[in-house]
Amino acid sequence: MRLVEPQPPSAPTSPARIDTLESLREHLQWAIELEHATLPPYLCALYSLDPERNPEAAAVVGSVFVEEMLHLALAANLLNAVGGRPRLDMPGMLPPHPRRLPHGDRHLELSLLPFGAEALEMFLRIERPAPPGAPAEGAGYETIGQFYAAIEQGLRHLCERLGEREVFRGDPARQVGAAHFRHTAGRLVVVDGLDSALAALEEIVEQGEGMAGGEVWDGDQEVFHPEREEVAHYYRFQELKTGRRYRRGDTPQSGPTGETISVDLAGVRPMRRDPRLADHAPGSAIRTAQEEFNHTYCAVLHLLEQAFNGSPKLLAVATGTMYALRAQARALMRMPDEDGTTAGPTFEYVAPELRRWSVGDRQRIAVLADGPYVVYGGVPLRRKRKIVSAENDALTWKTGETMETEETYALCRCGHSGSKPFCDGTHAVIGFDGTETAGTRPYAELQHVHDGVGVSAQRVGELCVHAAFCLGRTRPIAEMLADTGDSDVRSDVMGRIDHCPSGSYSYALQRGGEAIEPDLPRAVSILEEEEGLASALWVTGGVPVLRADGLPLETRNRVTLCRCGHSGNKPLCDGTHREIGFREETPDR
Repeated sequence: MRLVEPQPPSAPTSPARIDTLESLREHLQWAIELEHATLPPYLCALYSLDPERNPEAAAVVGSVFVEEMLHLALAANLLNAVGGRPRLDMPGMLPPHPRRLPHGDRHLELSLLPFGAEALEMFLRIERPAPPGAPAEGAGYETIGQFYAAIEQGLRHLCERLGEREVFRGDPARQVGAAHFRHTAGRLVVVDGLDSALAALEEIVEQGEGMAGGEVWDGDQEVFHPEREEVAHYYRFQELKTGRRYRRGDTPQSGPTGETISVDLAGVRPMRRDPRLADHAPGSAIRTAQEEFNHTYCAVLHLLEQAFNGSPKLLAVATGTMYALRAQARALMRMPDEDGTTAGPTFEYVAPELRRWSVGDRQRIAVLADGPYVVYGGVPLRRKRKIVSAENDALTWKTGETMETEETYALCRCGHSGSKPFCDGTHAVIGFDGTETAGTRPYAELQHVHDGVGVSAQRVGELCVHAAFCLGRTRPIAEMLADTGDSDVRSDVMGRIDHCPSGSYSYALQRGGEAIEPDLPRAVSILEEEEGLASALWVTGGVPVLRADGLPLETRNRVTLCRCGHSGNKPLCDGTHREIGFREETPDR
């Protein structure tokens, strides 16, 4: 994908195809759609490969996929830099396959195929370099390079006509950088002006079809083998087609003459071509698995859109969620299909209202399957530390400063993130099992009532996180209730219950009366107990929590969520963090 050379200022120029900021933003949104369109075909080929029997082919296809994700992020940075808003969570991103590249050559169709000769020919057609002297094409483009050449022309033209400052008016905080995406040897360029925009375009182009001058190399080192120089996407697929690697001195004309690459076609799962949900009856095992995959993939699109629209830290969460796709797709490809092939993912869009957790801008917490808690709506995040006596008796909670967050942020649920309390995608690497077992029955159906004088204590043992405010130095609440005729004792009981973070204990003035709750703000607090023990996430003020299956937990004034990853009552905390001595190592505390 080679960019066109700019015309010298004195030379006559033809009218730019992209000659308004609105048109530029439209074409950069098309670039996002274009980069995304390559992902499902590459993923199908990758997932169909047995990595033990085809390690080299899997490494090649995997490296191209990772770099297409980089290109997607670069396109989003470009659009944000010129004041646009990247969109990914929409039906148009997932039309039925076969499909064409967005706004591209109608003769090129993309299909969902297992790895093989036909898939390789499709990939070579996608990544085909623009021929020398090929014109820039903003729509109906024959090669991706010609499309990006049109964007470059438009950028130069608009900067010359309007001024660079007027063109690059976007919010710098919406840029994603290398700290957010570390899975590639390529450069994730932060775009803040024409020079950086051209550098971003060059990165996309060179990784696709090589460096200027007919080079097969893209200027980077291989992501999986840093000791090797990396060839561009088109030539990587040529290596798989011919069974040889490129080596120094090789050219596009000579082809690869280096060491051999072996491909074992018997080690490829024979996935059905362009599978669809409609191929199988509702409720069947294959269709159910395909629907689960589609929910996960649409969660990725949703997280990417959030990451590119003001919450860049979610990029790590989105890429981590992709690990779940791999397991789901490979499970599908082990299911025999009716035509003698195996089943495969369909990449069909799931409407947000069917996902529930991703709908609306209200404050809420969504539990991702085997992943983190995603907190929407700018819910304040702070730390709270338990104050204890010299004998380690629980006394009260001390509130720390509010932590800096994005409008939407993700909190670690597996207990292994390197940037606690925030998620960094580690859950996917370690194969975290976040299966939820907590029930959805309301508190009123589960509570056990213990009456005293002027106070009626209610308790749900399943919610207890063993913070120990109910125990006291000498007597637990259950024994103190008999003496609540003494107003000092009654006040002590009420105060201890107010400090119970999970709301396992609550109280009313009389049996069946309205529960009296402490006035707690809508917030999430990172709890720390005695001796630096890391405790639960304390959700207060009635912030709704939605399980990964879309079912809501009962909205209460106090809820405690597990963040050590070991609770037997996920997503709720059950105090296991105390048993395992869970701690949070945060250098900046």
